[in-house]
Amino acid sequence: MRGGLRTAGAGLAVSVLAGCATVSVDRAMDDAQGVARERAGAEARRISSDEQRQQVAAEVDRLLAQPLTADLAVRIAMANSPGFQAMLHENAATMAAAVQSGRLINPVFTFDRLVRGDDIDIGRLLSFQIVDLLTWPLRAQMANLRIEQDKIKAAGDIIERAADARKAWIEAVAAQQTLAYYRDVLTAAEASAELARRMQGVGNWSRLQRAREQAFYADAAVQLARAQQANLTAHEALVRLLGLDRAQAARLQLPSRLPDLPATVREPIAITQALLEQRLDVQAAQRALEHTAKLGGLTQVRSVVSRLEAGVVQNSETGAPIQRGYEIEVPLPVFDPGDALRAEMRSTYQATVFRTRQVLLDAQSQTAEAYGAYRTAFDVARHYREEIVPLRKNIAEENLLRYNGMLIGVFELLADAREQVGSVIQAIEAQREFWIADAMLQTTLIGRPEALPRMFEPAARNPLGGGGAPH
Repeated sequence: MRGGLRTAGAGLAVSVLAGCATVSVDRAMDDAQGVARERAGAEARRISSDEQRQQVAAEVDRLLAQPLTADLAVRIAMANSPGFQAMLHENAATMAAAVQSGRLINPVFTFDRLVRGDDIDIGRLLSFQIVDLLTWPLRAQMANLRIEQDKIKAAGDIIERAADARKAWIEAVAAQQTLAYYRDVLTAAEASAELARRMQGVGNWSRLQRAREQAFYADAAVQLARAQQANLTAHEALVRLLGLDRAQAARLQLPSRLPDLPATVREPIAITQALLEQRLDVQAAQRALEHTAKLGGLTQVRSVVSRLEAGVVQNSETGAPIQRGYEIEVPLPVFDPGDALRAEMRSTYQATVFRTRQVLLDAQSQTAEAYGAYRTAFDVARHYREEIVPLRKNIAEENLLRYNGMLIGVFELLADAREQVGSVIQAIEAQREFWIADAMLQTTLIGRPEALPRMFEPAARNPLGGGGAPH
């Protein structure tokens, strides 16, 4: 008879099991959600019942009755999005697997009953895996490290989804604001094209002048169509992140324009060791290094003795005294001495060491880059707000005075209006880029950096006149 649970003995197994603390998956998830709430203000709720789903649906309906702010968009996404809820439950399942990895394998009880004539032979075997018990303290530590890693990952996932919802809100509001402006542009272009037709009809304008206004009107119609599609795309992206159905999406209201720029910019960020160690990716890398080091110790043991079993045996036979004893199974390392497994572990550990160093270096560079993008976006948006747009407005006012004084004609006045269109569109784009850069700076400081968009490149010339309006 053979057994199946390794230990130094039944007494040792009972004592170890009695001292084994149970880790709560719910408590681990609460810790992860607490980190996300502290770092990013992302209040996540894990929905597990129909009653909770109904409560969330009622709350979403109430929030959709008013124009949606960025904070409310994050709040809805944290509770209502099926994709977000799936991510939370997947993280909980991963934590449960980590908890399971730190528990002892159950002992195995074997019973057999053999009959020979009137004689009955009964055998009982309670067996334990010795290697499992000997390595349990180390495996328990590894399980705790895995849980810590999973907490960090779960917190990062929550923060990342909150940032995605915020950025989607920014994109949707900016697209709506741009669309409204393009509608005004098309109305003005249509009026100028009609004026050009009439002016040519009475012989005051040439065919070339009329063709220019007609071309401006045609371009404005194309730009409006593109703006409508861009608005639809941004709106639906927000709807998906919020987890809204079609009825809820129809009630979604957004502000008419993006928030104003803040009065002051953030102070330059000092990239200190303390700042970097607060990042989730740095913490995760450090936990991974600790986990690999613990795994190296476990591998050393298992590479030498991969399977060692001991069992307590009791046999009874009709008319004979009860037999008691024990049995031990020891594998012989004849074909596999375990050297390859140990070499693999050493290389894995060294790779983890260097990967941890790389994560720290990346964190330094990413923080500097994200702050640079944030500051540049602020300066560019403020320059449009305080310099370019007011200058274009002043030019338009002066040209209107000159037109009223018959110093310039209608053609020059309309040409200047086309130049002003590009400036306003670029000002909206610069404001959008600033709020996106602000959100990305937050996620970078937390430790979930993203690839920065290709901002601040020279823009292509706007077909409506002026510098590069988005198409």
